[in-house]
Amino acid sequence: EGVARKTVLCFGDSNTWGYDPASGQRLPAEQRWTGVLQAELGHDYCVIAEGQNGRTTVWDDPIEGTRFAPGGHGKNGARYLLPCLESHHPVDLVVLALGVNDLKARFSLPAEDIARACGQLIDMVRACPFGPGGGAPEVLLLAPAPVGKLTAFATMFAGAQEKSRLMGRYYRAQAEERGCGFLDAGEIITTSDLDGIHFEAPEHAKLGKAVAEAVRLMMEQDSGNSGRPPFPSEP
Repeated sequence: EGVARKTVLCFGDSNTWGYDPASGQRLPAEQRWTGVLQAELGHDYCVIAEGQNGRTTVWDDPIEGTRFAPGGHGKNGARYLLPCLESHHPVDLVVLALGVNDLKARFSLPAEDIARACGQLIDMVRACPFGPGGGAPEVLLLAPAPVGKLTAFATMFAGAQEKSRLMGRYYRAQAEERGCGFLDAGEIITTSDLDGIHFEAPEHAKLGKAVAEAVRLMMEQDSGNSGRPPFPSEP
């Protein structure tokens, strides 16, 4: 019999969903970073793309979130994370790719608080029984690429560019504190000049390949019981 496939859950926002900055529609599955990740990892892995446009880390969105739930709950990642993990369990590894929407001016959050919110999500995953054998899944934290040239989203994301450049540093600190995997998307890709927030297809490809390499390393380490995941060296 073959080896059981490992399940990787990618929990993110519109960039995980595959928002195309040129059309505002969804990129084809094979062009999204999650699709590239699946292709790179191959048949031994099952990649679940769980992206939602506008999803935050732990905050209710009083503007966009009310469409789906009273009080703005519908965009709050923390409210959906555990039900999502239960739905797909056993999950071997969770890729957390959130934080861009927390930069919206309506939330008035510093970069450090957004990173701390990601730390809360990591803690939720670490405490859940939805991994293999009733244990917890591994976690790979993905820091967002810095916000670029803002166009249509300029008012909504006022002040986001400066904050976003600090996020890699703070995200890394949260990952190191918890001994989980970490990748800084800002060292791998850039956002599109079309809107400053989303990725174009070539950047999705780069990110998917980088995440695949990190996932393989983590899963090999996990199988070999060789300690915590490696951290990419500082640039």
